[in-house]
Amino acid sequence: MISVHDVDQAVALGELTRFRQEFYGCLTARADALFELADAVLCAEGPVVSLAELSLTAEHRRGHGAMYDALACGGIDPARLSMVLAGLRLPRRDGQLVVAIDVSPWPRPDAECSPQRLHCHRPCRCDGVRQTIPGWPYSVAAALGTGRSSWTAPLDIRRLGPRDDLTDVTETQIRDLHTQLTAVGQLSPEDPPLLIVLDSGYDLVRLTWLLCDLPVHLLGRQRSDRVMFGPGGPRRGTQPGRQPRHGHRFAFADPATHPEPHTTTSGTHSRYGATRARAWQRLHPRPERRGTWSTHPGQLPLVEGTIIHLAVEHLPGNRTPKPVWLWFSHPITDTNTGTVVDHLWRTYLRRFDLEHTFRFFKQVLGFTRPRPRHGEQADRWAWLIVAAYTQLHLARPLTPDLRRPWEKPLAANKITPGRVRRSFRRIRRTTGNPTNAPKATHPGPGRPPGRTSQPAPRHPVGKTPKTG
Repeated sequence: MISVHDVDQAVALGELTRFRQEFYGCLTARADALFELADAVLCAEGPVVSLAELSLTAEHRRGHGAMYDALACGGIDPARLSMVLAGLRLPRRDGQLVVAIDVSPWPRPDAECSPQRLHCHRPCRCDGVRQTIPGWPYSVAAALGTGRSSWTAPLDIRRLGPRDDLTDVTETQIRDLHTQLTAVGQLSPEDPPLLIVLDSGYDLVRLTWLLCDLPVHLLGRQRSDRVMFGPGGPRRGTQPGRQPRHGHRFAFADPATHPEPHTTTSGTHSRYGATRARAWQRLHPRPERRGTWSTHPGQLPLVEGTIIHLAVEHLPGNRTPKPVWLWFSHPITDTNTGTVVDHLWRTYLRRFDLEHTFRFFKQVLGFTRPRPRHGEQADRWAWLIVAAYTQLHLARPLTPDLRRPWEKPLAANKITPGRVRRSFRRIRRTTGNPTNAPKATHPGPGRPPGRTSQPAPRHPVGKTPKTG
């Protein structure tokens, strides 16, 4: 008799094998060396600490020179690999596809010869104050699951350059994701709109305006000092004049300016205790012609959205809770608005699963360990890390709970990425290896006699002003 567990494992093994074949097809140059480098990341003992040590693993059958040459001169087709990632089975929340987007920095403070570095934000470990450090910021998009988990499904990663604006890059990233998900059948006209979850730091109002032609909903956190306005009412008095554009003033930090909410819900959360959520609809900020709105033609539009305030009883560790204000880009038209509001703020809490992915990228897979000089080389390594993590995601049903003696046992649906990585070397043998056998090589001639190495040029850090 064949059990359901065996069938699930056979399906998972087929998906993992098919992804490895398609990933190999996305490598356009130095494919064998790049593919084996990704396998070395997955099969190395312990966290990745250097590229040189990866070349010593049994899965990397080529020399360390081939590995450096692959990162320097190899090729990856990001558009094709993004389509492959979008075609995988993605988690959904109540039938809706939820994608989180956030920026994670690759610190390069001492790389004076590396171009296109920016001032990246990162929190200070001493007092939690946000500081800046020179590096390469990467915008990562990943599908979120349903419950508390350290797993996400990465869909796209792209580096921000000195001439890039975060709002414009995020708009392009969301449009490309919607196009890819629609092309592979993940989104259809009958499905709920794609929900994009963002943290503070994004111009959500501007993004709402730019993406108004797409069936996409935006949900993100706002600063607690923002001021919004209600819709403008009829013209006051009998004197001639235009109809006012702004209604009542709504200051987040001033409860006296808060009218009666359209929806109020109360409940209990396992980590935060008693919760209370209030929602006000049709609020908009006062537009100002600066920043991304400075070049907007004509009169600045009024972009309305739904404001949600979440209050909790306590935070984990008995910390004092701070006010949480959320912006939802569309009005809530459902008859059961309380259920929709609860769904939205609970979905926003799942955005923090992406932080677990960032930490695993950097601390275990070695996302920021290499020291490439050029951003194009860093992009190849970033896509290799995304492909390696995706293989761990697909290998979850094939992995037993390989735990250390001091670790607690986990259920099959709670296996962490670190424990899956421990058994990937065994799983890899069953998936096949699409690479070719390495050929015998000889050392190169080296530097020609009489030729000296010239000092590399230095590059400034920061944004490049746009011209024209």
